[in-house]
Amino acid sequence: MEKQRLDFFRKYMATICPTGYEEEAAKVWCAEAGKFADRTWIDLHGNSFAVVNEGGSPRIMLAGHADEIGLQIGYVDKEGYLFFAGLGGWDPQILPGQRVRIKTASGVVLGVIGRKPIHLLDQDERKKVVKLDDLWIDIGAKDKDEALKLVAIGDAAVLDYDFTELRNGLVVGRGLDDRVGAFTVLEAARIAKDLHPKAAIYAVATVQEEIGCRGATTSAFSIDPKVGIAVDVGFATDTPSMSSAKKQIGEAEMGKGPIVIRGPNISPKVYSLFQAAADANNIPYQAKGYPRPTGTDARQIQISRAGVATGLVSLPSRYMHSPSEVVHLDDIENAARLIAHTIATIDDSTDLIPG
Repeated sequence: MEKQRLDFFRKYMATICPTGYEEEAAKVWCAEAGKFADRTWIDLHGNSFAVVNEGGSPRIMLAGHADEIGLQIGYVDKEGYLFFAGLGGWDPQILPGQRVRIKTASGVVLGVIGRKPIHLLDQDERKKVVKLDDLWIDIGAKDKDEALKLVAIGDAAVLDYDFTELRNGLVVGRGLDDRVGAFTVLEAARIAKDLHPKAAIYAVATVQEEIGCRGATTSAFSIDPKVGIAVDVGFATDTPSMSSAKKQIGEAEMGKGPIVIRGPNISPKVYSLFQAAADANNIPYQAKGYPRPTGTDARQIQISRAGVATGLVSLPSRYMHSPSEVVHLDDIENAARLIAHTIATIDDSTDLIPG
């Protein structure tokens, strides 16, 4: 990936963007989109938009959700410890001992998630799965009054991890699910512009996917696209613990290309367009079947208004919903290229009716 693109990706990943609190990321995304898009805007829900070839036809929507899983402060006890709920789906076993960044009106407050030390757990407690109710955040406050001068009820937090490169094209970070998707759709729109599309391309960094694909619902209704393509992460199965899952979820490897989904949530015509674009432009991809509505923005885009011809491109990812998610830079670039070359072939004469 060229340095300029990677520098923006790094800056975008540094934002604190838990579901429902996407404002910081929206500003960064729109500022970058403004360098090439016809126009950008943020709607009442918080979705970020960038349009290329506005006025073209048909309208095509590209969606990657900006939000990440996080924590929300719900109660402060008299000693100044913060208790919280999850924003999105957590494995609570990950949380004890983690440092957090709490986004407040006056800036970021650091804290650490506490739990009784293992030395003091009895045998029954050691066998039990950790629950969020067993945990708290310690910000070093001396009491409740001091804590509430620093944070407010309803403030959101993320784990204190940064984006960085590993080796062999792999990068790791908190919130790659799915700011990598929001990054990819912007890259796809940028590439597509140079391919002189007939269609109007609406790239969207959607909000609140982690609690029900809510931003996809509102943004798809607003755009009213004929074609909608969602980009999210998908399970890589090239780690030791995933080998037994291949019979249930299929096979995907890092660096072998984006995953292109096929199934009831997907237009067969859009899937065929992906195949043709991949073959014509020598872009690697990995096919995967999904027999029901996916847990992505594609689920809601497909059933917006009178229906949308929908596609889903997934980026193979390791350690999903952890603070150290891993993706491959080649897969990101190939996903953006695949989407761009696919949508560049679509015009008003493109037959998208199944059959």
